[in-house]
Amino acid sequence: MDVPQSDCGFVKESELLFHCNQCDKELVRKIAQLLLPGLATACVDNTTGLFKTPASVAVVVRKEMVDYLKQRSQMYVTEAVGQGDDIANTVEEFSDEPTEIISGFVDDFASSKRNLFGRVSGWLSGESREDKIDDFAQEMETNVFWSIDRREAIAEILIMNVDLKRAFHCSTKFDSAQQLAGHETRCSFRILGCTNEGCKAKFSAIHAEKHDLECPFKVIPCEQKCSERIVRHDMDRHCITICPMKLVNCPFYQVGCHSAFPQCNLEKHCSECLRSHLMYVLQVLHKQEASVEELRRRVQLLEKTHTLSELSEALDVRSLTLVIKEQEAKMKKLERDLSNIRDNQKLAKNVK
Repeated sequence: MDVPQSDCGFVKESELLFHCNQCDKELVRKIAQLLLPGLATACVDNTTGLFKTPASVAVVVRKEMVDYLKQRSQMYVTEAVGQGDDIANTVEEFSDEPTEIISGFVDDFASSKRNLFGRVSGWLSGESREDKIDDFAQEMETNVFWSIDRREAIAEILIMNVDLKRAFHCSTKFDSAQQLAGHETRCSFRILGCTNEGCKAKFSAIHAEKHDLECPFKVIPCEQKCSERIVRHDMDRHCITICPMKLVNCPFYQVGCHSAFPQCNLEKHCSECLRSHLMYVLQVLHKQEASVEELRRRVQLLEKTHTLSELSEALDVRSLTLVIKEQEAKMKKLERDLSNIRDNQKLAKNVK
């Protein structure tokens, strides 16, 4: 059962003028979310230790809560300023955040509904009480006991009553309905819908830029400067998986090359650093048994027996190691063959 719209009350303004009264949608939603937990708290605390359930008093307590919040918000200026003070000068000292003000009203109402038995006996432990409040709030939400639309309607009234600086609602007045209609299409607080595919967000026009900067459905350029355009909520996954500009360690990192570069530059790096990669792999293969000069000689031999393109195709330690081992085996066989030829030539000369 919802509170009738007539229970919401209206801000007192001249009946001769047409008022815009559009509010900050984001703030309206935030305050509307405060009302249900506040009602749940009041109902639970009001029935603590009694043979009643929170649901049995919810309708009555809800009406009392709406009336209380309406009256407190209408009296906000009087309460804050005090009798005889200058309202215009005091407005600047008021809180800029209606949520803070209205949250205080909700807490005050809930405290006022806590029965004497609950105050004195501590019938429920703090944890048990919070669980019961959460459960009842969830029950009301599920059963649509107090719809979000009705709560937002009340939230708008409360905002207009306490937002003395007019920072969260439009207070512009007009002499005719036509003027008001023209203004509503330009009002900073008019409701807009996000145009990004998949996004269903609604917000006031003043938050359009903020939403655009945060919308998870907006397609934006890759943060790592690749050529792709990515939906914002997929950006992190793109950057750490398939993005060609993702930074990667050199595949020869374990043997000594500690370079890091965009993964699209892998082949370029391996080509440019081929000589150093050969040295690193040879050092591992020969386990420091060969001198630096000997290793350099082997690198030169490898470069002579293989084209650079063939060697550059080995883009990791394993593949380059296989190439080196294969080539060294060929070179050893060639050295043995040459040695045998020289020995045979010596024998032939000695025979003569």
